[in-house]
Amino acid sequence: MAMIEVGFERQNFHPLKRKSALLLKLIAVVFAVLLFCEFLIYYLVIFQCNWPEVKTTAYDGEQASREPVLKAMFLADTHLLGEFLGHWLDKLRREWQMERAFQTALWLLQPEVVFILGDVFDEGKWSTPEAWADDVERFQKMFRHPSHVQLKVVAGNHDIGFHYEMNTYKVERFEKVFSSERLFSWKGINFVMVNSVALNGDGCGICSEAEAELIEVSHRLNCSREARGSRRCGPGPLLPVSAPVLLQHYPLYRRSDANCSGDDAAPPEERDIPFKENYDVLSREASQKLLWWLQPRLVLSGHTHSACEVHHGGRVPELSVPSFSWRNRNNPSFIMGSITPTDYALSKCYLPREDVVLVIYCGAVGFLVVLTLSHLGLLASPFLSGLNLLRKRKTR
Repeated sequence: MAMIEVGFERQNFHPLKRKSALLLKLIAVVFAVLLFCEFLIYYLVIFQCNWPEVKTTAYDGEQASREPVLKAMFLADTHLLGEFLGHWLDKLRREWQMERAFQTALWLLQPEVVFILGDVFDEGKWSTPEAWADDVERFQKMFRHPSHVQLKVVAGNHDIGFHYEMNTYKVERFEKVFSSERLFSWKGINFVMVNSVALNGDGCGICSEAEAELIEVSHRLNCSREARGSRRCGPGPLLPVSAPVLLQHYPLYRRSDANCSGDDAAPPEERDIPFKENYDVLSREASQKLLWWLQPRLVLSGHTHSACEVHHGGRVPELSVPSFSWRNRNNPSFIMGSITPTDYALSKCYLPREDVVLVIYCGAVGFLVVLTLSHLGLLASPFLSGLNLLRKRKTR
């Protein structure tokens, strides 16, 4: 009788042991795939990015001097979803992707300053005060950074509304969080940050104020490079003698993206679609004013969600920065800039592709199904099948 009971217990023990082993294998595979797709892949991809080399020796007559290099990151169109648009899973997935990408880039690349070129939020143009506060809190969590890293943000149409939606309340609400700073100088480099939504040119109050600010910035830049010591410049401190880098959300005027190319340019079927002034790009007049007033050496913009490089007047390069979010692109990226007072070099750093991550997940699901069926005896284990085939060959 005792022997019968022991045999019965052993029969029950083996199926239980097999189920436990299966469960442990499933948990291990799921954990490994999640760890890779949600954490490690960002390190693997961004680790391949390097700061571009830039000439650091400047000559003043016959004397050579070494210029400091500023490491700057430029990204655009994060579009944090609000309370009305987008599914909660969409919000969770895309915001996690941007948070991991940004935090990984900060840790690996160690930039000194990060610029976000507008459309930080998706629904800032109509969000309630409560929804705005929630969006800002999520943004500050996602894009948290050490105190020695500066974060600068320019306004986009989704942050304060298109020109016909924009009002003083929305502009002040945005500037209360991100500052109303128009001119930022560091390491002898001048950056001009423009509220391009306000450059409609119709004489509205916000537009007139924005133009007056830019004229003042232009005056200060001219004093620094053309009339040092002149009485008309006043007694205040002069800016560094360096042509500025212009940062804004809307691109300067161009007819279309027809001349844009690359993996992250607009799709071929969209490149020949004409742009609307003051909607897709700035107007001709506003673009000419900015180039005349500020005389920038480089322009960086966002808004189109796609990459493009153009030259204005044959000499001023503009780079449209693609979106940083999977919601707008399968292959998001950001720009890395090594900048000195007299020179600069730019390179692009791609983030993990969303389709690659989805393929890995689909492959993992298929593997888990095969593993489960094999353990249940519903599918012959590939390893055992190969082993049995090898044994049959040896016995021949």
